[in-house]
Amino acid sequence: MSDENATSIFDILTKVNDNTWEVSGNYKPGMNVPGRIFVSKPLLDILEPETIDQVANVASLPGIQKYSMAMPDAHLGYGFSIGGVAAFDKNEGVISPGGVGFDINCGVRLIRSNLMEDDVRPRLAELLDSLFEAIPSGVGSKSRMRLTDEELDEVFINGVNWAVKNGYGMKGDLSHCESNGKMPGADPSKVSIKARKRGRPQIGTLGSGNHFLEVQYVDKIYDEEAAKAFGLKEGQITFMIHCGSRGAGHQICTDHLQKLTQASKKYKIPLPDKQLACAPASSEEAQDYFKAMTCAANYAWVNRQMIMHWAREVFDEFFKAQHGDLGLDLVYDVAHNVAKLEKHMIDGKEKEVYVHRKGATRAFPAGHPEIPEDYRDIGQPVIIPGSMGTASYVLKGCPAAMELTFGSACHGAGRVMSRSSAKKELRGEEIQNELKSQGIIVRATQPSLIAEEAPEVYKSSSDVVDVVHNLGIATKVARVLPMGVVKG
Repeated sequence: MSDENATSIFDILTKVNDNTWEVSGNYKPGMNVPGRIFVSKPLLDILEPETIDQVANVASLPGIQKYSMAMPDAHLGYGFSIGGVAAFDKNEGVISPGGVGFDINCGVRLIRSNLMEDDVRPRLAELLDSLFEAIPSGVGSKSRMRLTDEELDEVFINGVNWAVKNGYGMKGDLSHCESNGKMPGADPSKVSIKARKRGRPQIGTLGSGNHFLEVQYVDKIYDEEAAKAFGLKEGQITFMIHCGSRGAGHQICTDHLQKLTQASKKYKIPLPDKQLACAPASSEEAQDYFKAMTCAANYAWVNRQMIMHWAREVFDEFFKAQHGDLGLDLVYDVAHNVAKLEKHMIDGKEKEVYVHRKGATRAFPAGHPEIPEDYRDIGQPVIIPGSMGTASYVLKGCPAAMELTFGSACHGAGRVMSRSSAKKELRGEEIQNELKSQGIIVRATQPSLIAEEAPEVYKSSSDVVDVVHNLGIATKVARVLPMGVVKG
């Protein structure tokens, strides 16, 4: 952000309402649409100016529709801000890996149970130990299984269908995944040998960073009807899984970024930031990336499915003999780093657009055909995780999302401190002990990972959720609180 343009954020942004701020289409040369940032005043006060620049930069890409957007958890990312949403016309727009991110289909799923907090609390420490042992985690972690090349192709093409067919889940898991756990159009031939080599040994692993498996309990119900439909009640045990496509997705993004950087020059697309490398949506380069990205998205759904399967086994081992059927049903699984071809109403006409959601999740309203039948009268479950020691939220998608954000909501709390700064300023052992004093047990491969993901390095999940709730994008259904966390 240059000094001649502005001296503060408030010189750049126009207030639309208490939770919406607009970046003028005149802020930067070449902007095709204005920017929209969905934040409250307290969240705006801690927003990096560079994030606003990224919103403006995305607005300059060809074929962008309505607005370049940032969700309330927005912060600086690669090209697009994390929390960025943009839709591009199928025929006149572009596809950009920066609008998806390196961890393709990083996402989150929530599993409910028939257990109550008092059933689990006495055995929590040993439960966490067993989950930590059962779920490979950490940088470079290797799976409990080894896929053949043929199996890897099936994972890329069929997603969760492959897992369920091979005994790693139940039929109901499919309908409770976004896109039924499988995006169509995957083409493994667009995935490099290096990406395949990285992906083959990592299926069913948490990885590192902000990925986790968290044991929780439902603390508060806001919407009784929706909570009943989602199978949630106060005091109930749930667990949440947050991870993505691991090395396979990272390598797929890396490989195609190189190709699309050249394609941007080939098609003479002016880029305000080279990290916005892209190509016309219908071009061979863009479609090759999209087909490879789809492979990574399907891989990520299988990754979370395998983790859920092994976690179910641990819960059964601990509690089934005493409590019988534990339920352990998947409430829903949502992606938050993906691009999808969707139909949306724009200026009174239905258009096909490539919606890029990077650190943002779908929030489709009641009646939408892509919502599971048993939730269709309620709206899509929207899952917003907290940060290890803070609340997570379950919401339901609402009609305003289709009007305001191409059916999108935030995906988490959003960082306010870099990982390197967190490791310098915080001590993992101290945070682990502090959380333990609050009744939250943390297991991690090394203390520095706990420091990187400490609650204080994130925005308030409650503040972030309040924005989408107050705008009617997605409204609160339930709050869940952490009891124990397995970190990468």
